[in-house]
Amino acid sequence: MPGQSRPKGQLSALDPVWQRIRDEAQEAVLQEPLMGGIFHSSVLHHDTLEQALAFRLSQKLASAELSEQILREIMDTAHAADSTLGEAARADIVATFERDPACNRFMKPMLYFKGFQAVQAYRIAHWLCTEGRSDFASLIQMRVSEVFGVDIHPGAHIGKGIMIDHAHSIVIGETAVVGDNVSMLHSVTLGGTGKEDGDRHPKIGCGVLIGAGAKVLGNIRVGDCARIAAGSVVLEDVPERKTVAGVPARIVGEAGCAQPSMTMDQLFRGEI
Repeated sequence: MPGQSRPKGQLSALDPVWQRIRDEAQEAVLQEPLMGGIFHSSVLHHDTLEQALAFRLSQKLASAELSEQILREIMDTAHAADSTLGEAARADIVATFERDPACNRFMKPMLYFKGFQAVQAYRIAHWLCTEGRSDFASLIQMRVSEVFGVDIHPGAHIGKGIMIDHAHSIVIGETAVVGDNVSMLHSVTLGGTGKEDGDRHPKIGCGVLIGAGAKVLGNIRVGDCARIAAGSVVLEDVPERKTVAGVPARIVGEAGCAQPSMTMDQLFRGEI
């Protein structure tokens, strides 16, 4: 029946990510009782991760012209209509836990990390965009930019297993495509090269690592498992499993491993 809680073992078997978040929240209440209200309202009062995300994001993004209740209803509707939103959120949580040494609990991204929160809000805006509700999608994009300092166009296509570390000043354009298991750091731009219309933004393959401050501009392709060094300006295609660096960026060597986005290794080791 709706509203009935499942036995812990059953819930854990069905949704280990959500069960781990609940276990961490219960432990956190004991460790930091003054924050008990946050842990209960944001995690323990909800039956599913989707419900908890809708609550947390609506709290963060609500404004005088966009109420928390309306936002939560929209997000609940989106999650009910598209199960891939919740699947992607779980993959993003695991990705952040595995790749970010500052993330020592599954609940941290949902409660504290604006990169994760911004991506989940983008996913709702993208769903609205595909439903033909572009004005509502743009309103959420605006609020995400205002609150989190992250500007992701609802028309962009972003895969799952995404980790955006720090996330300040991230910009992802309308026709950009980001594959699965991509990691990027703060101040990354996936933008255009001018005011041209149409398909004008980068296509990022799976497993790519994009360093802090990198700018990838134009309708170019970055191959799977490539590395883009911090501060680079990329204006041409990048072959898969290569490292590029510089302004403008050029190939300086191999990527150095099978999955750069997983290892997060940003050092050069004699490639140049």
